[in-house]
Amino acid sequence: MSSLTKPNVIVFSDHLLYPSETFIRAQATALSEFEPVYAGSRRVRGLDLPDRRTFTVNPGGMAGKLREFSFKLFGFAPNFTATLSALNPALVHAHYAANGLRVLPIARKLGVPLIVTLHGADATATNLRHQKPHFGHRHYLKNKKTLQTSGALFLAVSEFIRRKLLEQGFPEEKVLVHYTGVDTKMFCPGSIESGPVILFVGRMVESKGAEFLIRAAAAVQSQLPAAEVVLIGDGPLRADLEKRAQKQLRRYRFLGMQPQEEVLKWMSRSSLLCVPSVKIPSGTEEAFGMVYAEAQAVGKPVVAFHSGGIPEVVSHGSTGFLAPERNWQALAKYMFVFLENPELRKRFGLAGRERMVRHFDLTHRTKVLEQIYTRVSRNKTLLDGGAMCCKFSGA
Repeated sequence: MSSLTKPNVIVFSDHLLYPSETFIRAQATALSEFEPVYAGSRRVRGLDLPDRRTFTVNPGGMAGKLREFSFKLFGFAPNFTATLSALNPALVHAHYAANGLRVLPIARKLGVPLIVTLHGADATATNLRHQKPHFGHRHYLKNKKTLQTSGALFLAVSEFIRRKLLEQGFPEEKVLVHYTGVDTKMFCPGSIESGPVILFVGRMVESKGAEFLIRAAAAVQSQLPAAEVVLIGDGPLRADLEKRAQKQLRRYRFLGMQPQEEVLKWMSRSSLLCVPSVKIPSGTEEAFGMVYAEAQAVGKPVVAFHSGGIPEVVSHGSTGFLAPERNWQALAKYMFVFLENPELRKRFGLAGRERMVRHFDLTHRTKVLEQIYTRVSRNKTLLDGGAMCCKFSGA
């Protein structure tokens, strides 16, 4: 099928696109039967997107800000809607629940189906007493029923997230599990280890558990002083974590936010990945954890907590070790076992690579996604409180 005949799919996210959202771009880029068109409220400094296929409500300037304000408050964006309508899209695929609710009026005006992928906190962070969510998430939580009954199809990134959605009243026949997948051609075994390196990749926020990593790594370094901790990522807790590391660790580096290519290099150099995500009072839990899939695709074992959707991507005792949640002593024990046993690391790494290629390869997962697109677009009906009559049994 030539690019001229491919149906367009609108990939919608409010801000296009943050550096941490490589999974959205990777999935869209992997489409072969559909042509992705990126749409959102505005561009942000982050991932490169094709200018000719990227459209925003706010192109810049004061007039753009007013258009964005009107869109977010009232769902009113006539010029934006007309631009998207001219593309004759087959459907709209929104990422995150708040963005699904935000783009719902536009999908209705276009007369096309809406698919919404829920990635994690949008399905788990439901306790407003313990968080200060952004406007979009607050608005979504107050108007969740509108999205639930819209007739949209919901893609959960793990079985764990699907269970959360069903508990919240999402219609069972409209919720599918669809693993996004990892690019196993990009994330593949590369250069050899550069020494005993424990790698963390993630945002410096409470839910990613970097505090537990530092505690566990300090215990490891007391027995293996050569072990180094490398932390990639940024966030509000970085300064506090650096102070903690200065007091407790012997060898460590905070590298801040890094491009995907640099992350890949460090995965190749590292001995293992440790991102010990935890459930926090807001309800936020790890939905799946793309970084675990990426590390295993590179052939690295994973040490983490048995939390949220992590057990769906990391096979305990085969591709990594999962400690009881918040038990940093068990975390330290598992890291030390790997660092002391290169043959074990190799065996777990090979098993992880094989599992990622077999079950979570991006190309295969995207073909499954395109099958969903085709079924939805062929049953095209207006979004109207359950008007999409087709049912789905799996993804």
